[in-house]
Amino acid sequence: MSNYHFVVERPGVHTTFQDSGYEHLQHFGITTGGIVDNNLFKIANKLLDNDLNETIIEFAYQGPRLRLEKGKAHVVVTGNVHFLICKKSEDFTKKLGETFKTYQLNEGDIIDILATKSSVYGYFGVSGGFNINKYNNSGSTLVRSAIGPNDGKCIEENQLVKFNLESNKKNLKQLSYFSNHKDNTIKVLEGPQINFFSSETIKNFFKGTFKISNDSDRMGVRLEGNEIFSENSSNIPSEGIIKGSIQIPGDGNPIVLMADHPTIGGYPKIATVILNDISKLAHLSAGKEIRFQKVSFETAEKLCDENEKYLDKVFQSITTI
Repeated sequence: MSNYHFVVERPGVHTTFQDSGYEHLQHFGITTGGIVDNNLFKIANKLLDNDLNETIIEFAYQGPRLRLEKGKAHVVVTGNVHFLICKKSEDFTKKLGETFKTYQLNEGDIIDILATKSSVYGYFGVSGGFNINKYNNSGSTLVRSAIGPNDGKCIEENQLVKFNLESNKKNLKQLSYFSNHKDNTIKVLEGPQINFFSSETIKNFFKGTFKISNDSDRMGVRLEGNEIFSENSSNIPSEGIIKGSIQIPGDGNPIVLMADHPTIGGYPKIATVILNDISKLAHLSAGKEIRFQKVSFETAEKLCDENEKYLDKVFQSITTI
């Protein structure tokens, strides 16, 4: 087993190992979990020549400060992120890093991921992947359940973050094409209990605006400012739920379930966010306003296909520098 590693000088905020998550375990009460922004995840691994599902590090608002103590590493940061590269050979002069561009780090070098910019999540990956203990073949961390690598915990100060391969690549890579989300309109499908709500309430749901609450995380995005009430009971027999489900609890403030959602729930679901817009919603910080737009299942499928074509275009734009 390799002993190449970083030392965590500052862990950042909710910094965890993540990959695409857990499959076929919801009947055991284990949610899917996994990465919040699938595109940023895949782009990071593509730039590093990794398998596209290789485990990387996800953080919210502020990332870790890592010192490379043993080995040489080829790394990348993806997302709208402000970070510094401090080279030991250059007396630790702080140099502003560029996202979507790979860097070669040597022993003693520091990468300091300071903050996300106008977004929530960012990602850090290393060539060859991290040396972690996987659970059920997944490298995703479920903190609330204490499941996954790092004993199911967030990365902590002073711990060692190990990686698999020592890399001394002379050819670095960067993207020449990337497109950010441009609006705060979230596309949804009708939910399984939409008939629990009056036509006037449904109209208000789609025409009104909602504000992202401070009480939002990887489990769910809570909304406020436009209360929605069911004509029937606000409770239903518990049933299986999925990422993107929009539950309406008794207080009328919708909850959009995210990656670490429970496996069952007992609130009526008025709509479901389409897969393509999950990451858009996840990157909106507290106080941002959103509105919902109803689309057909055919449109949702078409948008998924378009995203795959977009990723292909992004991958083709990778150049060697």
